[in-house]
Amino acid sequence: MIYPKLRELKEAVRALVKGPYTTRFPFKPHTPFPRFRGKPKFYQDDCVGCGACKNVCPAKAIDMQDMAGKRYLMIRYDRCIFCGQCQANCLTGKGIILSQEFDLATTGRREELKQKIAKDLVVCRDCGEVIGPYDQIKWVANKLGPLAFSNTTLLLFYLQHQGLAIKDDGRQDDTDFARSDRIKIICPRCRREAVIKS
Repeated sequence: MIYPKLRELKEAVRALVKGPYTTRFPFKPHTPFPRFRGKPKFYQDDCVGCGACKNVCPAKAIDMQDMAGKRYLMIRYDRCIFCGQCQANCLTGKGIILSQEFDLATTGRREELKQKIAKDLVVCRDCGEVIGPYDQIKWVANKLGPLAFSNTTLLLFYLQHQGLAIKDDGRQDDTDFARSDRIKIICPRCRREAVIKS
């Protein structure tokens, strides 16, 4: 029974001689260790808007909404448990990164504890269904390189992005699908219909 007390006394004497183990955080800024999991931040230029971070977030701190041709991604720091799953499962590896920032206490509104970004969406030229975010399709086409030419949507998207194809404004009339409708940026359901009906 005496040995634990001696160990505690030894630790107390060591702390008196060498100083405290803890930092003087409120009075002096503290720099965390390099692998510290702090506040996650979206990076607008590197995020492709795929929504993988939302799907793996165990605390449901990341919300995703598609409205009016835009995809909105929002992270709520008041719900976040700083587990790092969003960063580990990010498609590009740079879209959302855990920072060294940890002091998130606020006496203001809860709006201060949110970060929101918006991404443009690519929609089907016929039915208006969302195909995916513009940046994600561009990233996939660049990642696949020449293999992207096997998919009509990726091919047309890549050529339009390079300025080598004319942008299509959608169907002009309500007639049935024609053979030319197969060479448009359309969703898989409309593409299947165009193949069957042409």
